[in-house]
Amino acid sequence: MTMPTIKLNDGNEIPAIGFGTYQIPNDGSTYTAVSEALKIGYRHIDTAVAYFNEAEVGRAIKDSGIDRDQIWVTSKLWLQDFGYEPAKRAIDLSLEKMGLDYLDLYLIHQPYGDVPGAWRAMEEAQQAGKLRSIGVSNMTPKIWNEFVPQFTTLPAVNQVEFNPYFQQTAIRELMAAGDVKLESWGPLGQGNQDLLKDPVITQLATKYGKNAGQVILRFENQLGVIVFPKSVHAARIKSNLDIFDFTLTDAEMTAMIGLDKGRGQHDPDAPGVKQMLLDAFDVHADD
Repeated sequence: MTMPTIKLNDGNEIPAIGFGTYQIPNDGSTYTAVSEALKIGYRHIDTAVAYFNEAEVGRAIKDSGIDRDQIWVTSKLWLQDFGYEPAKRAIDLSLEKMGLDYLDLYLIHQPYGDVPGAWRAMEEAQQAGKLRSIGVSNMTPKIWNEFVPQFTTLPAVNQVEFNPYFQQTAIRELMAAGDVKLESWGPLGQGNQDLLKDPVITQLATKYGKNAGQVILRFENQLGVIVFPKSVHAARIKSNLDIFDFTLTDAEMTAMIGLDKGRGQHDPDAPGVKQMLLDAFDVHADD
């Protein structure tokens, strides 16, 4: 199967579905899971400095035998490294840890503090060929309006919490003006059983002979959202990719859109989030 792609506003084509590595430990589990995903047919791997598993992702890519230009690799800058000089160092460190000459996409992971300084370093790294596309993550309309007008280059993507119960309508409207694509973290609602058992979804799953997760991922894909479900189970990794042999009708898409509750589990605008995140990780503890 040729993986469908989505065209970004910088002209690059990103695989429509990828493999997420959040919370997969760096004890060999990430290496195994990414190796399995690549074997099954994924060509888009999403990691981050704060996942502490970049090195294993890099090793799995190297050992896969797949040409580097066939795999889309994303990592993310942690807010501990925001600001121009720290971000420059962090980009080089990520490339070194992963054993790569360039990253396909690099994101501002949590948008607090000296975001404009970090973005400038990312723009330079893009011009130098170290990063092909650059983007942001966890930006609400409020955060977007604070920072993005200061950027010379528009982000290619904004990676945010997104699932049928939280469809991010306000930020999507802002992003549409510059053809900025939405990437979904937690595309299956992070295991929310209410979502997975929602009658609208289960009825469609029965109709198409799919599981609830596949129906949700197909809905998101048809909306033009880039998804990367995460699993360490080979059967689940495989089934999450198997979403391109059926198409939801317009009426079914409308029914799915109607499930939106307008709120998610993470509120980037909540007071104290920046400090909580800064306290959560020291990404240079082992450097």
